[in-house]
Amino acid sequence: MANRGGATRPNGPNAGNKICQFKLVLLGESAVGKSSLVLRFVKGQFHEFQESTIGAAFLTQTVCLDDTTVKFEIWDTAGQERYHSLAPMYYRGAQAAIVLRPATSPNIVIALSGNKADLASKRAVDFQDAQSYADDNSLLFMETSAKTSMNVNEIFMAIAKRLPKNEPQTAGANTGRSRGVDLTETAQPAKAPCCSN
Repeated sequence: MANRGGATRPNGPNAGNKICQFKLVLLGESAVGKSSLVLRFVKGQFHEFQESTIGAAFLTQTVCLDDTTVKFEIWDTAGQERYHSLAPMYYRGAQAAIVLRPATSPNIVIALSGNKADLASKRAVDFQDAQSYADDNSLLFMETSAKTSMNVNEIFMAIAKRLPKNEPQTAGANTGRSRGVDLTETAQPAKAPCCSN
């Protein structure tokens, strides 16, 4: 697994903001642009030829919404079929996803991303068809382009706005473990999750 941690966005945390930490996973077939989307969001970069993810990559990014700071723990999963059996390990405990089948928790925030919007001549799905599918399945939908940065920040901000943010969390605390990135099956002491309902 690669660990590509991110820097705080220019709209970084403000003093006194509630801090909430959420696990977000990106799932989808190989070469749909999952890694490019995350790289654009976290580092503001785009690479024309992105190496395939092996297993999963972990990145973090922080965004601010009014009085709340949302820290995303982002798991970018491999799309190759040989890694499909690992996917449940990565999306277990996630509160949000981009391109995830709606067969998970009913409380999960799911965003459908029509990525590579800059390649209009190679469009595989009509915008209205994708929007109708998203509407029928209560999904957040945006067309995105990691290459041009179209709607990249916007899709993550829209996810951040939909996540529950009820209880404050102290900055720097190692909380949210029950909602965060605990990929082991061993029992661990329960910690109060951030912003639980």
